[in-house]
Amino acid sequence: MYISTRFKVVIHLCAFLVVLYSLTMIPPMLLALVDKERSLFAFLSTFALFFPAGLIGWGLTRQSKIQLETRDGFIIIVLFWLLFSLISAMPLWLDDSLNISLADAMFEGVSGITTTGASIFSDVSNLPRSVLYYRSQLNFIGGLGVIVLAVAVLPLLGIGGMKLYQSEMPGPFKEERLTPRLADTAKSLWFTYLLLGLACTLAFFLAGMPFFDALCHGLSTVSLGGFSTQTDSIGYYDSYAIELVAGGFSLLSAVNFTLYFVALSRRSLKPFRRNSELRFFLCVVAVVVAIITFEVWRAGMYALPASFVHSFFLVSSMITDNGLATADYASWPTHVVVLLLSASFFGGCVGSTCGGIKALRFLILFRQSRHEVHQLAHPRAIMSVRVGNTVISDRVMRSVWSFFFLYILCTCGFIWALNLLGYDLLTSFASVAACINNMGLGFGATAAGFGPLNDAAKYLLCGAMLLGRLEIYPVLILLSRTFWRS
Repeated sequence: MYISTRFKVVIHLCAFLVVLYSLTMIPPMLLALVDKERSLFAFLSTFALFFPAGLIGWGLTRQSKIQLETRDGFIIIVLFWLLFSLISAMPLWLDDSLNISLADAMFEGVSGITTTGASIFSDVSNLPRSVLYYRSQLNFIGGLGVIVLAVAVLPLLGIGGMKLYQSEMPGPFKEERLTPRLADTAKSLWFTYLLLGLACTLAFFLAGMPFFDALCHGLSTVSLGGFSTQTDSIGYYDSYAIELVAGGFSLLSAVNFTLYFVALSRRSLKPFRRNSELRFFLCVVAVVVAIITFEVWRAGMYALPASFVHSFFLVSSMITDNGLATADYASWPTHVVVLLLSASFFGGCVGSTCGGIKALRFLILFRQSRHEVHQLAHPRAIMSVRVGNTVISDRVMRSVWSFFFLYILCTCGFIWALNLLGYDLLTSFASVAACINNMGLGFGATAAGFGPLNDAAKYLLCGAMLLGRLEIYPVLILLSRTFWRS
């Protein structure tokens, strides 16, 4: 009886979220209708399939006073991200004008919704406008997570959403929230997110982009998704102003969104100045930009001012796991590209739309390592690891070390598996780094796109993208025997 009840709770929530997500087919559907594109059928079919299916599942499993437990949150998050992927891929697979396989559609859909931005299309410039918009919309929705949007509605349905919120939000401090009510927190995050997206779109437009391109790039940049309307990405526009806008908003989008909320509510910039993680993140970005600028200039590729602009843009894009690029980044010196790919593991701040391990975890590990050196030098001293005014507890420290170990272990496993499928080590490293960090830019055989990979490699990298987006733990928890013990 208990298992049956919990099963109904999971189905009920998943069905509701499917209904919610299927509504996102309407904007690209309307655009396809206006432009008289054949893609209209694909979006309409996807909506017609999943919207009523979600309604039926939601209606058949309705019950009063639903309360989520911890295990329900993890199950729903993982199941719905799998459904996310399937629904996201469906319009691309059904669109005859694209003529792509299911593996390609799944890769593109998963890449979009996980904000990875890796693409199987060799020429995106000729895609229908509705598909170009849809890809950017996938980035935008996946950026903050439909789950965070859903918890603003769940209380109205009599459903406690905290377990969903804690499972979805990244970082070691999952219990923190901005306002006493979770729904208010979700609304505040989405308001900030939408405001930043609007500002980014306007900035791109003022920098010289056509409005449609500005809108799509605004959605992709704020979500740190990286899908572009041009095959050459940002390099197509050959504009320093556009590169600076893209780089600047990549950094802004990598900031913890709770800081924006607090700064807006207090009408003060002090939350930004006082945040240790943000200062650490910006220092790392500045160091990497300086190194890349010098190396690109030393290689004789550009004059010094141009080296700085291109380096600032590409470092900002890759360290935040955005994935927008200039057309010629693959022609940069190999050691520079490897450094950029390695920087993608760093990521941005916790509570942002970025992927990667994230700056706060690296800051905690740095402080812990420094603490160990001091403790060895002064064995009797009583010391504690702090981030700002917060003392890092043993539980958080164990969580960070465990996550770091599992992240590197999974990365090595994916690299080995891709290498086993016949791809060279550099291609394997770059492709896995692009996918598990949700960054999207490959190198070697995937420098021009991920289309040449075989189907097995594409499905493998889909797994890497989902694992990186969910930050490993929810998936591993579901695979553990202890989770399923009553």
